[in-house]
Amino acid sequence: MKTRIVFITVAFCLFMQDVEACTSVIISGRVTPDGRPLMWKHRDTETPFNHMAFFNDGGYRFLGLVNSDGVSGDVWTGSNEAGFCIMNTASFNLKNDEIKEMDHEGALMRKALSVCRTVRDFEHFLDTLERPMRVEANFGVIDAYGGAAYFETGNDCYFKKDVNDESLAPNGYLIYTNFSFEGRKDEGLGYIRFDNATSVFLKMQQKGYTPQRILQEASRSFYNSRLGIDLKDEAQSPNRASGWFVEQDMIPRSESTAAIVIQGVRPGNDPELTTLWTALGYPPTAVALPLWVKMGENQPSLAVYNDEMKTAPLCFYASRLKDKVYPIHRGNGQKYLHWRLLWNETGNGYMQQLQGAENKIFDLFLPHVPAWEENGLNEVEIQKLYGEATRIIEDIYKRL
Repeated sequence: MKTRIVFITVAFCLFMQDVEACTSVIISGRVTPDGRPLMWKHRDTETPFNHMAFFNDGGYRFLGLVNSDGVSGDVWTGSNEAGFCIMNTASFNLKNDEIKEMDHEGALMRKALSVCRTVRDFEHFLDTLERPMRVEANFGVIDAYGGAAYFETGNDCYFKKDVNDESLAPNGYLIYTNFSFEGRKDEGLGYIRFDNATSVFLKMQQKGYTPQRILQEASRSFYNSRLGIDLKDEAQSPNRASGWFVEQDMIPRSESTAAIVIQGVRPGNDPELTTLWTALGYPPTAVALPLWVKMGENQPSLAVYNDEMKTAPLCFYASRLKDKVYPIHRGNGQKYLHWRLLWNETGNGYMQQLQGAENKIFDLFLPHVPAWEENGLNEVEIQKLYGEATRIIEDIYKRL
């Protein structure tokens, strides 16, 4: 009896950790200021380090987010040279079978990036896969032709949710966390994070959806819809005296390891303009860089694997600051957030200072976009901009 109680308690604790619990959105180009669709994945995983990798091993060339442990080679978000982009969030209410060998989502996405050009291609790709597919996930995809959809996918079937369907997405976007709408009601995970994100994106609608706002207002949101508090609002924050907070059901959590906003292209534009705004490491202590598949192997050194650091420098720098924000490792200490290190009334929190540096990165690249849209990406110019961006980023992390 005692053994059984211990087992149940451990199982409950593991469940409550809510690992592999991402938050995401796809926004149709019909509601963005520039007509370009947006796809956001805020990644939560028990694998702490990840980096960007370029793939040219047959089929379409592509960029993908991969784990830095080098074990599987799976891809967790990515974009290919045709402008096809894919991400996923784990679902926990679709599976209704006894299949034991699962978790093939990363392999599925890697293969899809090499063979798919459009959302329709991806649908056909799912149709032709051997059953069981060994996945339980919400796959989000966009393409260079205006296609945008989620696919709630299980071992034997999938349910397509078209983001361009106004009856399904009246506000022009769909949000997914860790349950599927076609799955078993009230099962799964991420319902409070879903409500958090719903509130964040409704407010953002007034200002317009951009990669910069999504990263700064969604991936760095410390709003909890159930508690009705936003830690960035000093008047609401319950931890003013101690500077600490018990982190629960926020969008960014201790297991958050990356945030990527993929900015697609308007129909008729060159797919090479598809941009991956990539923040590696714990998003509140990370800085985003824009990446393009066209740059091939010449990606910025900050975003790719570094032999000495055993991950990308961007992920390494952000993770070192995260360790200061979550310094307690015994007992349940990993849930205690030293909030005042991230954000405070004097304006010198990690998140506040890094956001200033990130704003400089956006100001550095965005003025060049109109010329690139007209004449194509200028690789020489982009390499020079990467040099300036590297100086900005390394300087702020050195100071922090």
